[in-house]
Amino acid sequence: MNKTIKRYLSIVCRVILGAVFLFSGFVKSVDPLGTAYKITDYLEAFGLDFFMGMSLPLAILLIIVEFTIGFNFLFGVQTRKTAWAALLFMLVMTPLTLYLAIANPVSDCGCFGDAIVLTNWQTFYKNVAIDFLLLIVLLNVKYEYPWLSNWASYVVMLLPVAFVLVMSVHCYRHLPVIDFRPYKIGNSIKEGMTLPEGAKTDKYEVSFVYAKDGVEQEFSMTDCPFGDTTWVFVRQNSVLVEKGDVPPIHDFTMQTADGDDITEDVLDREGYTLLVVCSKVEKASTRHWKELNALYQYALSNRIAFYGMSATYSEMLDQYRQQYHIKFPFVATDEITLKTIVRSNPGLVLLQGDVVAGKWHYNDLPTVEELNVIVKQK
Repeated sequence: MNKTIKRYLSIVCRVILGAVFLFSGFVKSVDPLGTAYKITDYLEAFGLDFFMGMSLPLAILLIIVEFTIGFNFLFGVQTRKTAWAALLFMLVMTPLTLYLAIANPVSDCGCFGDAIVLTNWQTFYKNVAIDFLLLIVLLNVKYEYPWLSNWASYVVMLLPVAFVLVMSVHCYRHLPVIDFRPYKIGNSIKEGMTLPEGAKTDKYEVSFVYAKDGVEQEFSMTDCPFGDTTWVFVRQNSVLVEKGDVPPIHDFTMQTADGDDITEDVLDREGYTLLVVCSKVEKASTRHWKELNALYQYALSNRIAFYGMSATYSEMLDQYRQQYHIKFPFVATDEITLKTIVRSNPGLVLLQGDVVAGKWHYNDLPTVEELNVIVKQK
């Protein structure tokens, strides 16, 4: 293989790697809280709870590393050093994803955020492919010619770092500029809770236990002694052998303090519903309850349903409501679901029927006048 072919082979592999790393870093940068939640899952799975407070800084550091590697590969900036940096990165990630595939401590690695959800085995195979491409680049990068001087390349490398820092901070202080989750504006929650036709269902292996003369024996469906009165039925066993498809929204519930499930009542409502999403009230920003109370009074005057949603247990929630003079009622919902609905604590969601019509971070809450305009326009 001559030098020209090796050079173009290196360029092709480098561009592919650049696109993968750049995409991975970008989809994380638009949702830094989601990346922080995934890192928290990792820390919990590995018993590293004392690092929980570092989840967000670690998430932003990961985003910077991935996006900068992708930028450098794609545009041929410090290619040799970037290849070695990527190799060090993959020497950590490949064994880690192999362990995740085998032990399955978390459901998915989150390597592409919520944009593309891969299984743990798919993630491992993806990393093996990246390692293969990296090896080709490392063996042939010497045949490439740098187009920037050494000092200029380091100046250019500040661009991806600045971009992801600005993007991550903006999306942390507001909401993701691109929402990849099933609760994005325009989506129907009820449709998200439904599997399409042809979706795989759970498959179970069913067996039956019968007894004769005090001795139990297990039978399959084909050899079960259904008509033999000498056998006495004891129990039926069902073992899940293949997991079926899961709808995008499978854990949206609203339970009142009295234990009533009002999920269907809310989603079947024809008018508007305002939801204050507060995953844990004890961790919520405390500066906006007066604004939310004003929106609640507006909702009461305009026949708009209004609920707070939280995973905080009822006694602490009651104390918190009294402390901050929160007037609207709360319902109980799973914490992970609430964190998925809106990346803000508290956050505000407007439903039109069961369709998500608006979402706001606590830094961008609409005034009563602004909400009135939105409601009248829809």
